[in-house]
Amino acid sequence: MDFEMINGIKTHVPNSKQELVEFVFKKQSILIAVNAEKILHASKETRSLINKNIGYPDGFGAVQILKKKGYKNAIKIPGCELWLEIIASYYKTKSFYLIGARQQVMDATVEKLKTKFKGINICKYRNGFIKTEQEQQDVIKDIKAHKPDIVFVAMGSPKQELFMESLQKEHKAVYQGLGGSFDVYTGYVKRAPKWWIKNNLEWANRLIRQPLRIKRQIHLLRFAYNFILKY
Repeated sequence: MDFEMINGIKTHVPNSKQELVEFVFKKQSILIAVNAEKILHASKETRSLINKNIGYPDGFGAVQILKKKGYKNAIKIPGCELWLEIIASYYKTKSFYLIGARQQVMDATVEKLKTKFKGINICKYRNGFIKTEQEQQDVIKDIKAHKPDIVFVAMGSPKQELFMESLQKEHKAVYQGLGGSFDVYTGYVKRAPKWWIKNNLEWANRLIRQPLRIKRQIHLLRFAYNFILKY
């Protein structure tokens, strides 16, 4: 699969979600979403972490840079859709371990998955409030005992990526960081309506619903400046 370096971040350019899913299973690696925020705030640590694994274009900004660099067929692959694509493709043959969000959200997530994907093997799940080194070691020990094929971790960046890296060292599997995807999947957090998503304005819809996000999204102006002059 082709890839392009964006501000030092190795970003793969799949032609479809399925191609990306098949690729990550061959590599037994960690899927890490690449978006404008990660590109803009890339550090030595985050670059190293993404470049050792599989960064993919999760956001419109990343896709536009790829297209500007000649990848005209580059597509956006939202992480909140990709994990469900993985489940749909492998729920009959693979086992899953879920970590993240509040316990009530996790309970609702598992209940909904078991209803939609009959026979899915969710060997274990838990909330994402892992505060101490001992708790982290307990999770690692549990994952090693259950040996899941796929691990989804929804704790927000960069915490989830760093945690997945520590897990990967102890148990080889496919990992994906999900941010707030469990909350969206269960309806605790509403995703933007389809029109906003189709027109790549999901960020604007979230800003309207959550005005305090302006402190984070103001940086998108700097990203736009870099897009025009640097990338």
